[in-house]
Amino acid sequence: MNINIEQNWQKIRLHFRKSFGANMHVAIASVNKDNQPTVTPIGSLFLNDNLTGFYFEKFATKLNENSKNNTKICVLAVNGDKWFWLKSLFKMKFSEYPAVKLYGELGIKREATKKEYIAFQRRVRKTKRLKGSKYLWQDMSMVREIKFTKAEKINLGLMTKEL
Repeated sequence: MNINIEQNWQKIRLHFRKSFGANMHVAIASVNKDNQPTVTPIGSLFLNDNLTGFYFEKFATKLNENSKNNTKICVLAVNGDKWFWLKSLFKMKFSEYPAVKLYGELGIKREATKKEYIAFQRRVRKTKRLKGSKYLWQDMSMVREIKFTKAEKINLGLMTKEL
């Protein structure tokens, strides 16, 4: 079911923030040159104030490759917090979106701004002392811009009717 993206952008941003808190990633669907769908997990997506966003494109080779033929994407963010789901199942309704899809187009790949880099470092700061942290998140310098045009809530019948 469509959500008015302009009116609900702040709610959508909050949902994505909570989803990252629970799952540490979103899924971005794109279409390859053979018109086959593919999904890429991304842990570095950020939503700006103005219906745009960006992600750090270090490992997202399929998205980069697919953008040469088709720039359209769909981003799925599910709030996977178990307490959110248990509370909602007990009440038989969700108080907030359990999942949101954003549709948009990939923009240019460019050097990250200092502000973008700091936002990413803040997101991964709790993992800094772990061995894999350096491997995964060192040298995160290039971002890909996204312009969002449409939003949908996931329909779970009566449990999402009031949203």
